[in-house]
Amino acid sequence: MTGDLDRVDRAVLNAFQGGFPVTERPFGPAAEALRERGIDVTESELVERVRAMDEAGTLTRFGALIDAEAIGGTATLVAMHAPEERFDEVAETVNGFPEVAHNYAREHPHLNMWFVVSVADEDRVEEVLAEIESETGQETYNLPKQREFRVEAKFPVDGPLSEEGIDLSDLGPDVEPTDREGLTPDELDLVVEIQDGLPISATPYADVAETVGADTEWVVETIKRFNEEGKVRRVGAVPNHYALGYSENGMTVWDVPGEVVEEVGRDVAAFDFVTHCYERPRHEGVWPYNVFAMTHGRDEAESQRRIEQVRDRMSEHWDVGDDDWDTLFSTEILKKTGIRIEERAEANVVDAETPDT
Repeated sequence: MTGDLDRVDRAVLNAFQGGFPVTERPFGPAAEALRERGIDVTESELVERVRAMDEAGTLTRFGALIDAEAIGGTATLVAMHAPEERFDEVAETVNGFPEVAHNYAREHPHLNMWFVVSVADEDRVEEVLAEIESETGQETYNLPKQREFRVEAKFPVDGPLSEEGIDLSDLGPDVEPTDREGLTPDELDLVVEIQDGLPISATPYADVAETVGADTEWVVETIKRFNEEGKVRRVGAVPNHYALGYSENGMTVWDVPGEVVEEVGRDVAAFDFVTHCYERPRHEGVWPYNVFAMTHGRDEAESQRRIEQVRDRMSEHWDVGDDDWDTLFSTEILKKTGIRIEERAEANVVDAETPDT
């Protein structure tokens, strides 16, 4: 699909996978910033280009990427073995649980099914896993995040601005972050409305405000505050990495000595092609790896080069043996739905008034 993108489309993708302005008319300053870098596009043309890429499937959405954990509830990665002769049956059973958001088949001699469980109440995780084990007859291995080193799923394309993004997140109103963990009912309505993307128009925040029955000023201020508080990771284009040619999805896993985990995580997370990097628990006798680094490549050769770069960086901290790591490539997407943000956020609503604007 990247062959359908012209020079301006490629520049837009490279520039605004984050850092899109949160102002009443955000496409105006975004277009101006592109023109300053030699990309001739007007506000209305930029709106149309983003809309076209969204409709073509080049983007999964355009808008705010919400940090579900910061909104409320919890999510965890789970691995299990699905016998080959029962694989489809087990997958259907696992996918039938509404708490299962994503499920992938991955290359591994034993743990060949990997899924994410998302719940409003942390105690519900063990209940869901017990139910899955009961219905499938297969043991599950819970691998919750213990430390996060990087979550930055950005996918540049060949063309202008491929080595840089444009960060206009400082534009808009001055806001004061709060230390309040929960959401007000009005904030919950806003989160539910924007979780699948913003309307792609010259005035997206005004469109959202009309839908939720709020003032545009309040919507702009709240989304910008959420961005500074970490409830929103970034605002911008969220690309469909498969559509951009990133077909190789390699989950590299490493048995890192405890005393160097922090240094390793920090250094590996510095690679721009590592989209996720976490510390997770081991499972004795079954799963020896405690550091996960997700890499993406546009072909097998590029993917292998990137994995070797990760290994070289790891080797700067300890003597990495052949048995100390593995790469699990995904072979099939079994289920991929959005994290159930509404339910998780509802459980985190506080009795507080929305501030006047």
